[in-house]
Amino acid sequence: MSRPRHILPGFGLSLGYTVLYLTLIVLIPLATLFWKSASGGFGAIIHTLTDKQVLASLELSFGASFVASLINGFFGLITAWALERYDFPGRRLLDTIVDLPFALPTAVAGIALVTLYSVNGWIGSLLVNSDIKIAFTPLGVTLALVFVGFPFVVRTVQPVIADLSLEPEEAAACLGANRWQTFTKVILPPILPSTVAGMTLAFGRAVGEYGSVVFISGNLPFKTEIAPLMIVTKLEQYDYAGATTIGLVMLIASFMILAISNYLINRNLRRFAR
Repeated sequence: MSRPRHILPGFGLSLGYTVLYLTLIVLIPLATLFWKSASGGFGAIIHTLTDKQVLASLELSFGASFVASLINGFFGLITAWALERYDFPGRRLLDTIVDLPFALPTAVAGIALVTLYSVNGWIGSLLVNSDIKIAFTPLGVTLALVFVGFPFVVRTVQPVIADLSLEPEEAAACLGANRWQTFTKVILPPILPSTVAGMTLAFGRAVGEYGSVVFISGNLPFKTEIAPLMIVTKLEQYDYAGATTIGLVMLIASFMILAISNYLINRNLRRFAR
């Protein structure tokens, strides 16, 4: 059986460059991470992973990232829907502002959040009267992660909403479906995979976030100390094996979440393609 001919030749060369690029940029650095983590021996890995301060930082990073991704999934979907389905004054400006966390340096974002939400800040000073404190608390960490992850959901869902046809919605309305039924049965199923994908991207971005969180968290051990800061602390103490061990845990957990998310998305797409 003859091989199919492609219009554009060069598959072997393109594949070779792709594998070489991924090897140099992704595989070798990740392999080095595994190797450096194991350099201190299995006992050193267990010692790092059972350290209460390390466990507290990992719990905060993953927990706050998960909560932030849920918040971004809800509000990101609403924002994407408003930008694609409605025409209103300032729409283009709002669409541009959504990308601001992409362009804004993370340190600048952290300083801006502290300026707004600290006890003496514009918003924080108003919330203090209600006994709500954001800066230097886990709530402040979550707020910073919501800020950096929000565009991922919007930009992932927006093209899918733009491609949705209005005919199924009109048909559902003609058949007597109310707005909630139309949304849950007609609109939500095709956009749910992209929403989950955007939430996963937001989660992955949030887990490794450092610049915008380190200012508003206050870096209090066992309270607001994030895992990326623990990595920096280990490096400053010349504990390279401990730093890479924490990084390895974050890498494995993030990879598993991405794998599960991609599996659910592909299964959902196959179901609606039938």
